[in-house]
Amino acid sequence: MFSNYYYIVIGLQVICVLHALRRNTHQKWIWMIVFLPVVGALIYIFTEMFSRREVQNVQSNLSNLSNVINPGGRITKLEEKLRFSDTFNNRIELADAYLANNQTDKAIKLYEQSLTGAFTENEHVRGQLALAYFAQQRYEEVVKIASPLINLPQFSRSRVHLLYALSLAYSGDEAKAEKEFKLMNGQFANYEARYNYGIFLEKAERKEEAIRQFRQILDESTHLSSREKNANREWFQLSKDALRKLGA
Repeated sequence: MFSNYYYIVIGLQVICVLHALRRNTHQKWIWMIVFLPVVGALIYIFTEMFSRREVQNVQSNLSNLSNVINPGGRITKLEEKLRFSDTFNNRIELADAYLANNQTDKAIKLYEQSLTGAFTENEHVRGQLALAYFAQQRYEEVVKIASPLINLPQFSRSRVHLLYALSLAYSGDEAKAEKEFKLMNGQFANYEARYNYGIFLEKAERKEEAIRQFRQILDESTHLSSREKNANREWFQLSKDALRKLGA
């Protein structure tokens, strides 16, 4: 066990020294790497081998992990931050945390309070409110709050767009719902939206169209990379289940 650790440390030192020599890095790094085998190498890696953006990504991922493990702790800090300074940004940051932690009522209250004055048309708040309303099956309110967003370029591939289309359908406006589903029905993308379009067609008793929709999704899955397949595995499986249900 000890010998394996020894070789790992030596290998790490060699990589760092070679990197320092190639970059003509100041000699102090080489002394640090040699005489502080593990600590020196790690300091060098994070200081010289990783870009600032990569370090920020690591820090962000660690922060996100902490938030997942202890979301209540972060929420408490954000609540204290808002009590100290009741600003738009502090209010929305806390509302986002509430929504992520399924405290939807609290999130909605803060979002609604924030849609005033210069922030009445704020895209982020409207989008988040649409997510929150949908979680509570308040479909007509989803349509109302999301309607001003539909002409924005970023709306077309957003989750809010899908929830807007579904809310139109649940509210009984099937013609508008289908129009939105068709806008999301491009090839090799939007599999969640396209699966839901297939379900929409099935519920409208348009069986053959629904079958074509689900088959198209599965046909495309054979041309995707492993990463893309894994990312959309749920929608491929649900499409298979839907075809089985339809007897296709």
